[in-house]
Amino acid sequence: MRIRRKPWARPELAEWENCIDVPAENRGKWHSVFKNDAPLMIELGCGKGGFMSKLAVAHPEINFIAVDIKSEMLGLAMRNIKREYAEANREIDNVYIFSQEIMLINKVFSAEDVCDRIYINFCNPWPKTHDHKKRLTHNNQLMQYREFLKDGGEIRFKTDNDDLFLSSKRYFTECGFELTFVTEDLHNSGFEDNIMTEHEKMFSEQGIPIKFLIAKKLTINPSEKETNEGENRAEKVENVADQPENFAEK
Repeated sequence: MRIRRKPWARPELAEWENCIDVPAENRGKWHSVFKNDAPLMIELGCGKGGFMSKLAVAHPEINFIAVDIKSEMLGLAMRNIKREYAEANREIDNVYIFSQEIMLINKVFSAEDVCDRIYINFCNPWPKTHDHKKRLTHNNQLMQYREFLKDGGEIRFKTDNDDLFLSSKRYFTECGFELTFVTEDLHNSGFEDNIMTEHEKMFSEQGIPIKFLIAKKLTINPSEKETNEGENRAEKVENVADQPENFAEK
């Protein structure tokens, strides 16, 4: 989704202590950034932050990181987070945000950055076959997430796109995940632990059912891991067009 340029976003992000300017410097040390031992949860592709702002303020006992590549999106996420915490009369002490190309997420998270849950909400479906490897739920990505998602940890995935959802179910099972909850109509499924995103509200108003699944990470044996990693290297995406933004230098 394209968004208009927001000249205020980069300066405000550069001044906000909860926006990490060079996230790679914290690779392997994210738990020390929070200065506590609380569980860590990550949203990949946070967009305007409507989901993360509500989730984080509602769970002070959990640490959160929200990632997106566009400063315009992160600027809106920052403002939404600030507003939600102000309304709750709470200090912003359990959430950080930063810019990062998610296809290269292993540049900022390592096995030491153990997280309990990953959220992926309404990511780009990349409908053309030759673009499928860019999907945030593709095997290439899931094998990266496995490196820092704890055993038994889960990925929660929402989309409006039928083809992406069908393919993603296959991607998850191929990469050593168990699908513990699957529905093609989230709002009529009885699932209660849901925070509606901006896209979710828009699609629902259009009569489009929301697809949702929870995938639990299983332990896979070394031979299976080696096979998957070999396939990932063979399909590695080259010449990534988008790069994370450094706010302090702009």
